[in-house]
Amino acid sequence: MSMRRILIYVAVPAICFGIMTVASTPASQDKLPKKYTEAITTKSGEKIGFEMVLIGGGSFLMGSPAGQAGRKDDEGPQHEVCLKPFYLCTTETTIELFLAYYEETVSAEKDPFAAEEEEKKTEQGSEADVDAITGPTPVYGELTMGYGKKHPGMGMTWHNAMTFCKWLSKKSGKQYRLPTEAEWEYACRAGSTSVFGFGDDPKQLKDYAWYEETADFETNEVTRKKPNAWGLYDMLGNVREWVYDFYSSAAYKEAAEKKPAINPKGPKTGTVHVARGGDYNSSAEELRCAVRSFEEKWWRSGDPQIPKSKWWLPEMDFIGIRVARTIETCTQK
Repeated sequence: MSMRRILIYVAVPAICFGIMTVASTPASQDKLPKKYTEAITTKSGEKIGFEMVLIGGGSFLMGSPAGQAGRKDDEGPQHEVCLKPFYLCTTETTIELFLAYYEETVSAEKDPFAAEEEEKKTEQGSEADVDAITGPTPVYGELTMGYGKKHPGMGMTWHNAMTFCKWLSKKSGKQYRLPTEAEWEYACRAGSTSVFGFGDDPKQLKDYAWYEETADFETNEVTRKKPNAWGLYDMLGNVREWVYDFYSSAAYKEAAEKKPAINPKGPKTGTVHVARGGDYNSSAEELRCAVRSFEEKWWRSGDPQIPKSKWWLPEMDFIGIRVARTIETCTQK
């Protein structure tokens, strides 16, 4: 089958091989806004906004072809994936927004046993309000690491990132979450089969990404480079972005057995999670759309605690998040 026939990007409502359907509700997907701005009111009354863009569902080839320069074994085999529509933030979550979450939920003053019980309740889907969400312990060091409020938030563990999404969902009344690895790559490619999403020429990266050739060894404010074809900034470089999936080097082999893989969420169990997109210190080769990274032991080397914190990766300014949102009107048979 040719690439032209395999790679299909369709506008919402998305129908993938007759499997995806749209609920017949007044808010049908063809009437969903292409983008919207979410506004969060902080504890101090300040308004913080961020923009979400609708990513139309469809199918694509995930992973890299065998002949691609720099390809690693865990990027293959390429396999067809079918996704339903979702929203994705146009930028990485900023320090400004992450700091609001931290200040509102930090658990330093809470009884540790009570905090643990509260966390169990929120993980089980209770209707506790925002104040009941057990947030991180105090960060070791300085949360901003000296960066400005429009730089990407950083240094959080995957667990912390997931708790941030719970807080954001409670604040907004919408279902915010981490994107799956498949959703992330689909959005990064933005309808393209090229190496970088915008093309194959690494010389063009300077227009789209903060990386080893442009970043001067530090993160930069979001939206300072060109967005990709779907209006998403910094999908490559600046900070790596946590996604939902556990990491497995064999994940694609398992997914390839399903033709296509429908809304995959990765392995059911694992020890570390996937991060995507490369960072400010990455080489051009490490910024390819298909590149996968995952938490390594040295990411916790800045944490003097024993045991290591489940909330923080101290001094690790290369890892952040970008939030997605589930479209509640989309159903699956």
